[in-house]
Amino acid sequence: MRMLLHACCCSCFSSVFEQIGGSYDLTVYFCNPNIKPDKEYARRLEELKNYPPSMGIKIVEGTRNFIELPYGPEGGERCRVCIGYRLNEVAKYSKENGFDIFATTLTVSPHKNSEMINGLGQVLSRKYGVEYLLSNFKKKNGYLRTVELSKQYGLYRQNYCGCTPKEIHPS
Repeated sequence: MRMLLHACCCSCFSSVFEQIGGSYDLTVYFCNPNIKPDKEYARRLEELKNYPPSMGIKIVEGTRNFIELPYGPEGGERCRVCIGYRLNEVAKYSKENGFDIFATTLTVSPHKNSEMINGLGQVLSRKYGVEYLLSNFKKKNGYLRTVELSKQYGLYRQNYCGCTPKEIHPS
């Protein structure tokens, strides 16, 4: 099966790739217009492109256009809107390019609500007619494995999702 896997960063991707990489004909979709500043966005994309175990896997860069997000803490309505926007782009690209299934690395993060993400994925699966892989990649030490793989490969680990603290909590 051809899978389009949305990746938010290399550290999250590392563990998910280890879990599912050999099970699918995989293409990675880097659609993260929420990542600010541009230097941070470029660093995360470059890190993903240079991850040794996945060399040779196609990486597609998604849109940099973005929407206005409500203010609020991580995990609230702001995240639902942001993740919904990005997953919609992933599902749409999957449909337009003949992928059988799509998924996201976002469920590996302990800061992300896997049930909410999977709910959005299921809605978009029905909308576009492309299967969505239900996941909670943080289970079975998935998140811990991202830390281990980051140390092993010297991966950059950012300390925020993509929205800068000022965007989340304006002063």
